Amino acid sequence: MDKPADHPKVPRPKIGVLLANLGTPDGYDYWSMRRYLSEFLSDKRVIDYPSWKWQPLLQTVILAKRPFTSGANYKLIWNHEQGESPLMTITKAQTAAIAAEVSARYGDKVMVDFCMRYGNPSTESKVREMVAAGCDKIVFFPLYPQYAGATSATANDQFFRALMKETRQPAARVVPEYFEHPAYIDALAQSVQTAYDKLERKPDVLVASYHGMPQRYLTQGDPYHCQCQKTSRLLCERLGWGKEMIDTTFQSVFGPEEWLKPYTVEHVAELAKQGKKHIAVIAPAFSADCIETLEEINGEIREAFEHAGGESFTYIPCLNDQPAHISALVSVLEENLAGWIR
Repeated sequence: MDKPADHPKVPRPKIGVLLANLGTPDGYDYWSMRRYLSEFLSDKRVIDYPSWKWQPLLQTVILAKRPFTSGANYKLIWNHEQGESPLMTITKAQTAAIAAEVSARYGDKVMVDFCMRYGNPSTESKVREMVAAGCDKIVFFPLYPQYAGATSATANDQFFRALMKETRQPAARVVPEYFEHPAYIDALAQSVQTAYDKLERKPDVLVASYHGMPQRYLTQGDPYHCQCQKTSRLLCERLGWGKEMIDTTFQSVFGPEEWLKPYTVEHVAELAKQGKKHIAVIAPAFSADCIETLEEINGEIREAFEHAGGESFTYIPCLNDQPAHISALVSVLEENLAGWIR
């Protein structure tokens, strides 16, 4: 049936794949940092204190000082050549690599892009672009191997909020956590083996440092802690090591509450005091290197270890856009495209 002359143009249907990461400030200056931190720390999935209690403290005390210290830390790791944070640079590279793999399999039937939960490009803007481009189906892919309310769930929340604003909503799928996917474990093991092969002296222990969360989130039913423990166990088994060769710890503690323990910064110092002078650290919960790995692990945590008498500290980079990681992500993606495309 012919369309009326004034009928809006209808693009050819396609499938959208929207990768999602945590986010990044647009710059390390005070106001860029303040906007970013305000959005991040106002998220109820991240800080669930009552707004009447939390917001006055956040807006008048925390955001008066923290943008300066956080900005200084970002400046240390900033990609000055590209004018962006390492997380942005790496996420762009991951997206390009995944898009190339997807294009080789499906041609132009699938559109691949990325968004950030906080900052730019926003989830809402990318959903809008995909719908305008003709995506009547979208696979939303949070790049968090382990599920947590403060990462996976809040990314999904934002995706669903974006869908609420669309006149013609696309069909939607959300990729679940992939912490035990064999391809992901293989990629982790390969990164460890590659790092170890370059060392003259093998580390006494590998510390698997995961982002932390308040202890009470675990008791409320968040599976993150258990999934982190299983990731470490599967990695240990994949490497053929004894369980004493990998320690699971948690970093990035914030606020007065008790968080998941042991704390990485304290644990590495204790290892040095116990005579384990050579360690390696890996961050399996991060799909891309960012402020928590490049500055916190390779800065603060390294310093704590060396100050306690540690002699050699090896940081094993995140999987980033390594071929094995891209292959793993594409494998997870293909499983979630099943039934939508051949």
